[in-house]
Amino acid sequence: MALTGCATAGSGAGQAGAMTPAQEAQMARAILPAQTPRAELLQPWTGAYDGTPPWDKVTPAKLREAMVEAMDLARADVAAVANNPEPPTFTNTLVAMELWGAPLDQVVNIYGVMTGNIGGEAYDAVDTEMSPLLSAFFDEINFNDALFQRVKTVADNADAMGLNAQQKRLAERSRDSFIRSGANLDAAGKAELGRINTALSTAFTRFGQKVVADENAWTVVPTAAGVTGLPESNKAAAASAARAKNIDGWIIMNTRSSVDPFLTFADDRAMREQVWKKFVDRGDNGDANDTNATIAEIVRLRDQRAKLLGYRNHAEWRMQDTMAKTPAAAQRLMDRVWTPARARVAEEVADMRAIAGFDIEPWDYLYFAEKVRKAKYDLDQNELKPYFELNAVRAGSFYMAERLYGFTFTEMPKGAVSIFEPDVVTYEVHDKATGRLIGLYYTDDYARAGKRSGAWMTTYRSFSQLDGSKVILASNNNNFTKPEPGEPVLLSLDDAETMFHEFGHALHYLSSVVTYPSYGNTPRDFVEYPSQVHEHWVLSRPILDGYLKHYQTGEAMPQALVDKIQAAATFNQGYATVSYLSSAIVDMDLHTQATPPTDIDAFEKASLARIGMPKEIVMRHRLPQFNHLFTSDAYSAGYYSYLWSETMDADTWAYFEESGDVFNPEIGGRFKSIILAPGNTTDRADAYRQFRGRDVDVTALLKVRGFPVS
Repeated sequence: MALTGCATAGSGAGQAGAMTPAQEAQMARAILPAQTPRAELLQPWTGAYDGTPPWDKVTPAKLREAMVEAMDLARADVAAVANNPEPPTFTNTLVAMELWGAPLDQVVNIYGVMTGNIGGEAYDAVDTEMSPLLSAFFDEINFNDALFQRVKTVADNADAMGLNAQQKRLAERSRDSFIRSGANLDAAGKAELGRINTALSTAFTRFGQKVVADENAWTVVPTAAGVTGLPESNKAAAASAARAKNIDGWIIMNTRSSVDPFLTFADDRAMREQVWKKFVDRGDNGDANDTNATIAEIVRLRDQRAKLLGYRNHAEWRMQDTMAKTPAAAQRLMDRVWTPARARVAEEVADMRAIAGFDIEPWDYLYFAEKVRKAKYDLDQNELKPYFELNAVRAGSFYMAERLYGFTFTEMPKGAVSIFEPDVVTYEVHDKATGRLIGLYYTDDYARAGKRSGAWMTTYRSFSQLDGSKVILASNNNNFTKPEPGEPVLLSLDDAETMFHEFGHALHYLSSVVTYPSYGNTPRDFVEYPSQVHEHWVLSRPILDGYLKHYQTGEAMPQALVDKIQAAATFNQGYATVSYLSSAIVDMDLHTQATPPTDIDAFEKASLARIGMPKEIVMRHRLPQFNHLFTSDAYSAGYYSYLWSETMDADTWAYFEESGDVFNPEIGGRFKSIILAPGNTTDRADAYRQFRGRDVDVTALLKVRGFPVS
């Protein structure tokens, strides 16, 4: 539960680097009180692989009990560090901070999975109760003046203490993080900030639960005519979902993985409109699940917090520890891409209208884009899906990891470790060259009631030399519709790329070689870079030939079909860019207002009108359902980060391509050692320059999207 990271250092002046991580850990642990947790979920993880989470023992009641006790145990750790009578040193303060709160860290990982992957009324109740308590607990740490003064002393005297550049960077980052969190406020200011943070945590939980409730809805398609045009695999999934709910006909769940294929292929325009409206109106129906008032509360509280801390707005506060640094820098990149993207949309709409014979509405866009794709490139997405069977895509991603980084993945038998849901599959991850066990990889692929939407990566335990280099536990989570027994899950190319994307996050953590746990966390506008670049390998010829074979014939995708895909690579990039980028621009607009808006729907409309949002497209994430922004602070004033990361991702892929080998071992090795392994031990812009030999060039991004580069 460390607030910040700390690099290798000795215990005081003149001793930097004098001890091994194990010695430092021993000294730091001696400062922390001996503890014997009572709660079952706080006991050390047992069994093979340095212990794994006891998912089979988790219940809402046990989780609540463990969370409450873990915070008390962590408070004792914090007090021991803050009130240490010895003068502050790197080891007795910052290293000890990296090691405190181990039981809380353990149970918070379980808490995240049970509230995000399982959900339901009982876990929602635990989340509602615990979120404000966790917020208050972290405020206690941030507002602990004795602790802050110890950290500040080490940071301010880093040179005199003999800290090296890496140690000094992290000591200063820790000090600055305290300041951004309110350490310099007076007692009244801290009390006010604590009130704001607690209110925010409650609002975040409320927002997320409302959106999940709306995503647990569905649209009934009563007749076969309503699913005409859908691929057989999607029809079967919709029929299976209806049977599971004892409904006649077909149902389209209110999640993107169900809605997008329907909007792309279903011939029934009226039914497309119905499905589209239900999806884009999540959280915006004026009922018990409406989120507009919650959003208004969140942006008001964020504005109050930013101004209390001395910033003009929330965006300025949030972006202090990013690569972009300022809202203006992020906005410049977004503006650079927005203009050509909007122009491309006009071209795409003209092509679609020529086929449709009427004005294109948002529920028509994907459908007629597919018609244009077929007409222009003789490419039908239904031709591709048989090659992207779920298990084959995963096998291809494993091959990529082996070729680039020397990782091998071996499926484990059921029961080898505890899992939180019967469909979860686990794999051992080894280093091919040495045979060393690196980690375990958990996959949770299917949608279910209570599970949050989308795709994401989590780690249950990350690498750290300070903590004894334990086996890494990483997971990927998807929301595919579960098929009938024996039936395949056929993915779109977009879904396949999403799988490689999330796997890229896992590879980032599996590659980690850091001394201190906090080093595993990188800036928000860097963290998507290592994941996004891995999407490019989906259509590499070795993966197509070896893994992405037709699920029925076993034949590799013919080069003629690959050529069609590549010819159409920049097709519909106007839509893809505008739908994403409009969300990012509105996010930044919302969080840079001098006065936070109270009418969220009106603000969204006005913000989109200001940038000239094409009427044929809706934001990828409208504000009423924008989980990235309103379930935590993580992506708030930060949704631009995908575009920021993509500039590096496109430039990196160009580096591989220009070498003549997209699996170039020398580049792959340098990417792993310079970009993936070090985490945040150095400035990430410096790391990119070291890897690429220069600053990032936005030209590659514009080329990837097919936009003018001048």
